[in-house]
Amino acid sequence: MALTQTDLDSINAAIASGELSIRSSDGKQVTYRSMDDLFKARALAEADIAAAAAPAGRLYPRYQLADFSD
Repeated sequence: MALTQTDLDSINAAIASGELSIRSSDGKQVTYRSMDDLFKARALAEADIAAAAAPAGRLYPRYQLADFSD
């Protein structure tokens, strides 16, 4: 499951309020064991969102070689 900005917002709200339970964007209730687990979940969500927003890759080579021989 890809994490969304809504999931990240839920995690941040739980951290701010001191709650250990959140409701994910797919409707599931998740209860974490500790605030440390919430911080890890936030890092995972941020990385997942950043990866989804990153371009897929280059469509052309980074280096090209020219051949000037006759």
